[in-house]
Parts: sequence; structure tokens; C-alpha cells
Amino acid sequence: MSRNIILALALPTALLSAAFMFAQEPAAKGTGKGKAPAGRRAPLFFKEEWKQIPGGGEHDITPGHVSNPNLELTVYGDKVEATGAEGDDNNPVHAWTGLCEKPCGLTLKDKKNYVDLTGLSRIKWVTKMSGFHQIRPIVKLADGTWLVGDRADGSVTDWLESDFSLADVKWMKMDGKRLVTMGSILPNPDLSKVDEVGFVDLMPASGHGPGGWADVGKIEVYGKPVAR
Repeated sequence: MSRNIILALALPTALLSAAFMFAQEPAAKGTGKGKAPAGRRAPLFFKEEWKQIPGGGEHDITPGHVSNPNLELTVYGDKVEATGAEGDDNNPVHAWTGLCEKPCGLTLKDKKNYVDLTGLSRIKWVTKMSGFHQIRPIVKLADGTWLVGDRADGSVTDWLESDFSLADVKWMKMDGKRLVTMGSILPNPDLSKVDEVGFVDLMPASGHGPGGWADVGKIEVYGKPVAR
């Protein structure tokens, strides 16, 4: 029998042996369903519970109302007020948009770290609304890009604590000066390096008394710190 014929007969046997050996290899570690692990929930990055300034009452919100010494406050759009009383569950110290004649909001940023808001990152805040007002999350990325989320919160009945995953939020670009939305929903924005996190009320307010405004109390952001 020629050498070529012997090789031709041996080839199928070699292929079958290789296939059998491959089938015996242990499966790669994972979930067992071909899906990537969900990962760990993000740690608390910052928590802000506003404090009242000496004399109390209602004032333009300032860095003096920020209780967390690691955070910097920036107000955007029209002026935002601070009001309420410490220890009063019915009227805690909070940011109030009632005097905004155009869209307004604010952000907080950690002085030493950006925050990675990918994965199982989330925001928790306490809010109360009047009228049809709602607040939405906003972020300023490290490169200066502004984004606003489609998540809208606000109860007209009572103070409500809301907790939501940022992976569920759809994002759109925002003009950081006028606080208006721009363009279309972004398919996959990169939230791995966020400079500022906060909220925006996209509707002009009605002033004091029932009408239309937003109250925002405690804010918690869960994400991974990234050194500046």
C-alpha cells in the first residue's frame, strides 16, 4: 500500500481522536449558562444630607449647606434654594427649585476622585414634588460632556426615597448652560469616569405655595472611585 493511501486512511482517525479529546476538556469557569458574571454591587461613593446654615429659613443654596466635607457643590441654570429644618421628617433640609424661572439643577463632585458609574452602580435620593414636576439624573463626564437620564422621580404625596440602577437609565446629551436636551438617545455612553453627579428639573417653577416645583433631600451615589 502506498504512503499516500496510508495517510489518507489515518486522517479521519486522527480527526476523530482530536474531536474526542476536545470534548473531554473541562468547560471554562463561569455561570454555567454562557453568561458573564453579574459582578458586585458598587460601593457607596458619596452621601449628602444637607445641613441648615445659622439662622435657618430659606436661602440660595451654597457650599455652606453641604454637610459632606469631601464634596463640592455647583448650581446650574437658575438659582436653587435651600430650606427645611434638621431633624424634621416632614420638612427636612433640602434643595428646592420653586424660584427657578427656567430649568435648574445642581451637582456634587468628590474633591479627590472621579466616579465609575458602570456595572451595578446606582443612585438613591429622597424627593417630593408639586404639580407635574420631576427630577432626572445628570452627569458631567471627565471630558466635559453633559448627559441627562430618562429616569424621572417625584411623589406629590410625601417624601419618597427612590433607588435605581444606572444600567437601566437611557441617556441623552444636555447643554450644560441652558439645561436642555440635545440630539437622540445615546446607544452606549461611557460612564467609567464621571466628574459631577446631580439632578435637573427641566420645567420652570411656580414660586411659593402649591403649583410646580421639586424638593430634593438626601442624595447617595454608589460607584467605584477613580483617582483624579
